[in-house]
Amino acid sequence: MMVTAHHHTLEIRDLSVRAGGVEILSGIHADIRCGEVTALVGPNGAGKTTLLLAILGLVRYTGEIRFCRAAEHGEGAPRIGYVPQRLDFDRNAPMTVLDFLALSSQRYPVVFGHSARSKRSARETLARVGVDHLISRPLGKLSGGELQRILLALALRDDPDILLLDEPVSGADLSGEGLFCEFLGQIHSESRFSLLLVSHDLSVVGRHADRVICLNRRIICQGATTEMLTPENLEAMYGSGAHLVSHGPADGRGHLHPPAAGGGEDRRD
Repeated sequence: MMVTAHHHTLEIRDLSVRAGGVEILSGIHADIRCGEVTALVGPNGAGKTTLLLAILGLVRYTGEIRFCRAAEHGEGAPRIGYVPQRLDFDRNAPMTVLDFLALSSQRYPVVFGHSARSKRSARETLARVGVDHLISRPLGKLSGGELQRILLALALRDDPDILLLDEPVSGADLSGEGLFCEFLGQIHSESRFSLLLVSHDLSVVGRHADRVICLNRRIICQGATTEMLTPENLEAMYGSGAHLVSHGPADGRGHLHPPAAGGGEDRRD
């Protein structure tokens, strides 16, 4: 998955975020490389979601976030795709997947029906991630994995320069996240967008990420995944409970385990 060019898509310089007098992020200095998969890892409350929201321009920060390709080529703002950790909506509302996608693509309210163009666009969008059979399904009846693919389809619709994913398949079993990342890897190899992925599952990170940024309110370390996920760096991030456990010779890497999160997976940073 590695690429030879080391041009940056995104440069973050001395970024800090404060809320209610508390510093959530402090002096963040990081680069996201073109076409690579960069994983953002750290304990609950480390500021991972906050960093994604800063890149999206949804929280106030000091410092600088520079989108390199846009600046170099005189282009407008870069296209950013975003898949949130969860989508809050009324699961009993009579909204189909088509309604949900049409909300952001057609000019008149969905209560008046769907244009042929919006239906065609929705079907093509869903087909890209293999879920076009869900187009008429009520949004509230989807499984967590199905909803995640719908959100991914929406994020990919405008061919983003950079895709931000916050905990894909959050709350699903580890095999669910692993399968999702395998699938995402296929799409990534076709499109070569830059991908910034937040994940608690360090074995998934070890298999899929080119680079890793280790975060706990400040940068602990960043660099090539194989060099960064060491026992020393894990302890610096998670405390002395972090450890590396081998599950046999299947992939030669073993699985990396932070201390038990205590059910904190559902908390936003």
